[in-house]
Amino acid sequence: MLKSMTGFGRAEQTVGEKTFLVEIKALNGKQLELQLKLPPLLRPYEFEIRNTLQENLVRGTIDCFINIKQNGTTKPVNINTDLIKAYYRQIEELAGELKIDTNSVLSALLRLPEVVTPTNDVLNETDFTEFNKVLISALNNLNLHRTEEGAGLEKDLIKRIDKIKEQEEAILLLEPNRKKRIVDEINQLLEKNVGKENIDNNRMEQELIYYMEKIDIHEEQIRLRQHCEYFKSILQEPEEGKGKKLSFILQEIGREINTTGSKAYDADIQKCVVKMKDELEKAKEQVLNAL
Repeated sequence: MLKSMTGFGRAEQTVGEKTFLVEIKALNGKQLELQLKLPPLLRPYEFEIRNTLQENLVRGTIDCFINIKQNGTTKPVNINTDLIKAYYRQIEELAGELKIDTNSVLSALLRLPEVVTPTNDVLNETDFTEFNKVLISALNNLNLHRTEEGAGLEKDLIKRIDKIKEQEEAILLLEPNRKKRIVDEINQLLEKNVGKENIDNNRMEQELIYYMEKIDIHEEQIRLRQHCEYFKSILQEPEEGKGKKLSFILQEIGREINTTGSKAYDADIQKCVVKMKDELEKAKEQVLNAL
């Protein structure tokens, strides 16, 4: 099953006095580009979190937002009591000189620099194990979204490849008449400019064989058919990260289509080539979204 590179996953769970929230957004990208926003409690685990994201997301432009809400009485701050006492002594001395009341000074003290600081605590191993479950749940939701979008993507790509094959089959029917028309046109041109009685038939036959080999598109059509079948077989493979491989195959398909067009010398075949190129460009646009 093909997966899309775009998707969104979210998971939230409360464990004890902490609520873990993980949101992951994935967009197109040639490689894995990860933007990770972590709260201070998870900084020591950043390497493990990045590894988990990389293993599950393969590639794409990823924005991952993680937040931990502190519930109950536990708050992620420290109050520097020694510093606040030092501030208060100076304020009390100044208030005595100015005869100012200090009864409501505490709220002002708490706003002074370095009095209240974020805690340096980190998440313990038990809580991190619980958080990791939330992270995996968000990743599963994102991958489910990718799979759902990928199903529509795969259906459209098969449609484009089938239309290319239809035009290849149409070219196969046009090919015999194309060769006959080219030979007739060459004979008429020679008879008109050289004269029928002056044509060396043996030499003429040799030159025609050489020329027809140069403009023969039989091998291109065989390779085109094989590339199309290979493309569809890759779609059915269970492995992830098939987008790059599919893109390479489309390049090969395009090469055979272009060669067919350059050798055709036939208006009807050129029309088929134009239709194939149109479907190929649509397929290329869709493959850019494939994981």
